Amino acid sequence: MSQGGRAGQLASSGLRPGWTTGACATAAARAAYVALRTGTFPDPVTVTLPRDRTAAFALTDEQLDGHRAMAAVTKDAGDDPDVTHGAVVRATVAPGTPGSGLTFAAGPGVGTVTLPGLPLALGEPAINPMPRTMITENIAAADRALGGDGSPDLQVTVGIDGGADLATHTLNPRLGIIGGLSVLGTTGIVVPYSCSAWIDSIRRGIDVAEATGQQHVAACTGSSSEALVTARYELPSVALLDMGDFVGAVLKYLRHHPRPRLTLCGGVGKFAKLADGHLDVHSARSRVDTGFLAGLAREAGAPEERCHRVATATTALGALAIHPPLGDAIAAAALGTARHVLRDAPIAVEVICIDRAGTAVGHAGWSSGRQDGGG
Repeated sequence: MSQGGRAGQLASSGLRPGWTTGACATAAARAAYVALRTGTFPDPVTVTLPRDRTAAFALTDEQLDGHRAMAAVTKDAGDDPDVTHGAVVRATVAPGTPGSGLTFAAGPGVGTVTLPGLPLALGEPAINPMPRTMITENIAAADRALGGDGSPDLQVTVGIDGGADLATHTLNPRLGIIGGLSVLGTTGIVVPYSCSAWIDSIRRGIDVAEATGQQHVAACTGSSSEALVTARYELPSVALLDMGDFVGAVLKYLRHHPRPRLTLCGGVGKFAKLADGHLDVHSARSRVDTGFLAGLAREAGAPEERCHRVATATTALGALAIHPPLGDAIAAAALGTARHVLRDAPIAVEVICIDRAGTAVGHAGWSSGRQDGGG
């Protein structure tokens, strides 16, 4: 990609940005369309991205048989730990039915939407609205440059090599996107560690839970917490939200898209940060304040000598070992933070704190009659 230097200027942290699957699909589609019209693939191919940015992409593969053209681009996600880094994104263009405009199809490795709640109709290829717009606008621009009116009738098929296997490492199966990956990207550029894709997946998970009528959703920080709530409540997968460290993203979106009941379940260390008002509980972006935990222990009836030991503990689990009732106190304070963020949203919330073995060590919220937990 010849625009790597340009993208590098966009990085504020010294990490190298990359390109979204949507940007790669756009480049492949534009190159394929130009080849279909002229018999020659532009390589590199220059595309226009949102916010008046341009980028040039080298082609990995190309095929032309007179009736259809295929071009491929290898995705470079920069320094972001993206599961699709290095994936080959292919776009095949072929004449469409007269008057059809641009239509989209899922090639191998791109999924199909099977559940409501996503910004695409059931049965549609999982090519998100912005990548569709990018592809449409770039093909229209190429068509006008070749003397057309900017509205060719085409079918654009997007595929991703190995996408079906890669999708098993994403939230796509839980969101009802079956058979492969989604073609994503709102700006065309991947900002390293911006976490925007994860937060977008959280929001789409809530949308799917709402559209499928889930009355109870559980937001979990990892596999151990998810295993606990699955065993306790027998919730379907569409009711489970993999929030990772982004508790705030869950709460802020649910404030506007409420479900009747919410379980927050995660490690006691992460929820000790939530209890202290932190909405991003990643170890690099917030820390456990054991002085704050000492105050909670004091409120929970711990003698002063024990509170001092809590204050000098190095981890939340260490503090919990000194004063086990601290688990419920942490859960109660975390519940207070959650309710503050949710404001007046009609959501009953509970918080479950777990240790490293996945055992519940603290609980707060809901009523005493919460045992069924279903929804």
